[in-house]
Amino acid sequence: MGGRSRLGRKILRTVVAAALIVATFWFAIPHFASYHSVWASVDAMTVPEMLLIAATAVASMVSTWIMICAVLPSIRLRHAAVVNLGSNAVANTLPAGGALAMGVSWAMLSSWDVSAAEYLLYTLVSGIWNVFARLGLPVLALLFLLTDGRPGGVLLISAVVGLVLLAVMVAGLGLILRSESLALRAEQVLQWVRAIVARLLRRPPPSGATATLPGFRNRALGLVAARGWRITAATVASQLTLWLVLLVCLRGVGLSQAEVSWQTSLAAFAFVRLLTTLPVTPGGVGIVELGLVGAMAAGTDHRVTVQVTAAVLLYRAVTYLPPIPLGAVAYLLWRYAPGLIDAFPGRPRSQPAVQYTEGSKRQRHQGAPVVHRAASAQVSTDVAALEMRPPQVQRTPTSDSSAQY
Repeated sequence: MGGRSRLGRKILRTVVAAALIVATFWFAIPHFASYHSVWASVDAMTVPEMLLIAATAVASMVSTWIMICAVLPSIRLRHAAVVNLGSNAVANTLPAGGALAMGVSWAMLSSWDVSAAEYLLYTLVSGIWNVFARLGLPVLALLFLLTDGRPGGVLLISAVVGLVLLAVMVAGLGLILRSESLALRAEQVLQWVRAIVARLLRRPPPSGATATLPGFRNRALGLVAARGWRITAATVASQLTLWLVLLVCLRGVGLSQAEVSWQTSLAAFAFVRLLTTLPVTPGGVGIVELGLVGAMAAGTDHRVTVQVTAAVLLYRAVTYLPPIPLGAVAYLLWRYAPGLIDAFPGRPRSQPAVQYTEGSKRQRHQGAPVVHRAASAQVSTDVAALEMRPPQVQRTPTSDSSAQY
C-alpha cells in the first residue's frame, strides 16, 4: 500500500511539473513575445557580446565549484566541478531530481575518501548558507531598488518575507550552535516529530544512540570558525555571478539601463530565486522563465518585452543547458576513467581527510586514512554519532547531487 502511494505521488509530481512546463512555453511565453521575434533579437547580437555571455556563464559555474571547495576543503577544484556538473545534470532533467543528485554526489565524494560525516556536514552547511543567500537577496535588491525608484509590491512582500525567515533561521542556528542544551532540546522536538511522521506512515520510528543536532553542532562550530568567512563570500559570489549572467544577457540583446536597470534585474532575480527555493519542476524550468519575464517586462512596450523575453531565454539556455551534457561527460569520466580526474597533482588520495571539531579549527585523523563506502569502523562511528546516514547509491546507472542553478 505504501509503495503504491509513493508511486502515485511521484506520478502526480511528474504530471504537475510537465503541465507547468508545457503551459509556460506553449502558452505563457508566446503571450509576451513570439519565438520568431525572440530569435531575431538573439541573432542580432555581435560575436564579442556572445563571447562575453559565454565567459560570464563559465565564471558562474566556477564560482559554484569554489563555494563547494570552501565548505569541503579536502577536495580539489576539479573534483568539485565533477560533483557539481554531475549533480546538476540529474537535478535539471529528472522530476524530484534533487534527491537523486544527492545520491550521485555522495557516490563521487566517497570515492575520493570523503567520509560520511564530512559529507553530511558539507550538505547541511552548504544548504543552510544557500537558503540564507536566497532569503537575503530580496532584502539587498530592495535596498538597491530604492535608489532607482519605487519598488513594486511583489518585491516588497518577498523582501519582508525573506527578511523575517532569514532572521528566524539565523537566530535559530545561532542559538543551536551556541547552546548545547538548546541543541539537545531541539533534537528531542525533532525526534517527537519523526515519531509522529513514522506513526502516520505506519513505519517504525528511527532509532539511534546519539542526537543529530548536537553532533552537527560540534562539527559545524569548528568549520564555521575556521572557514565561515570563506563560505559566506563564496556563497554570495556564486549567487551574484549567476545574476551577472542575466544582466549581461539583457545588455547583449540591446536593453539599456534606462529600459531595464540593473537594480530591476537584481530584484527580479532575487524574487525568482526565493520563489524556486522549493523545486516544483527540474531546475525550476518554466517557473524561472515566467517569473523573470513577468517581473522585468511589466509595464513596458512591446519591443522591450520582446528583448526581455529573448534575454531571459538566452540566460536560461547558457546556465541550464550546458551542465546537462557536461555532467554526463563528468559522470562517465568518474565512472570509467577516474584516473583522468586525478591526472594533475593535488591532495594525495591516501592523505587523511580533515575533520573539524569544536574548539579545534583543523585536526587530522591519526592512523589510517578514511575509506569510503566500504563502511569502515571509523565511518560507522561518525555516522552513528550524527544519527543520520547519507543516501546509499549503487554506482551503476545514474548518480550525483548538489547545487543547481
